[in-house]
Amino acid sequence: MIKKMLNDLTKGYRFKQALQDDGLSIIAEIKRRSPSAGILKSDLDISQLVCDYRDGGASCLSVLTNETLFGGSDKDLREVARISELPILRKDFLTNFQDIEASQVMGADAVLLIVSEIEPVKLKSMHELALKLKMDVVTEIRHSEEFELAIQAGAYMIMVNQRNQPKSQSFSVDYDKALKMRYLFNGYDEIIKIAGSGINMTGGTNIAKLNAVGYDAALIGEALLTSADPKANLCSLLKQASESA
Repeated sequence: MIKKMLNDLTKGYRFKQALQDDGLSIIAEIKRRSPSAGILKSDLDISQLVCDYRDGGASCLSVLTNETLFGGSDKDLREVARISELPILRKDFLTNFQDIEASQVMGADAVLLIVSEIEPVKLKSMHELALKLKMDVVTEIRHSEEFELAIQAGAYMIMVNQRNQPKSQSFSVDYDKALKMRYLFNGYDEIIKIAGSGINMTGGTNIAKLNAVGYDAALIGEALLTSADPKANLCSLLKQASESA
């Protein structure tokens, strides 16, 4: 009953819709720096980057709004929403109902809710509020133990974050985590499966492997932002994924 209600509620929502095409989709990220790598793109031109991502074949965009850790801001998301036709995820450490409401005002099509950052009862209530405000929800898990909590909250798009401590200055990533945790989704074919962090970095997770085991999308930031040509890099990643099908 709950699954049917969620399917009805989310039918037609832009972010989820964009990730339902055949093959692996890419959620391309816009952020200025990371706690471990520092400044990623000192001359970041949001307008140009949005065009590169669109023309490179991105299905959705992810925008960091946390200033302290990632150099982002509400202004960045508003600007992306103004100029982009692609669905936008507000990627931040959202912990209260005001954060959800503010995301809608900024122009987000979806919000990120992190299981480890929010108490289970509140997680479900925040999830329901986002749906009520016509926004999709991406629920992030970092450990297998969090999968059931995500399901109980009503998750229908789950992202496995391969980075162990996103707020840490040490870049601690298990590049095989998404592959190892893929079994959790068995029997949940209706859930959109997303992998994030460390994808196609040097020595990182190969995007073709994610596609081969049935992930629907990969969220990629640093590998695109640090490349000389984000558009060409994105085209290449999508080609790699399609060739593994």
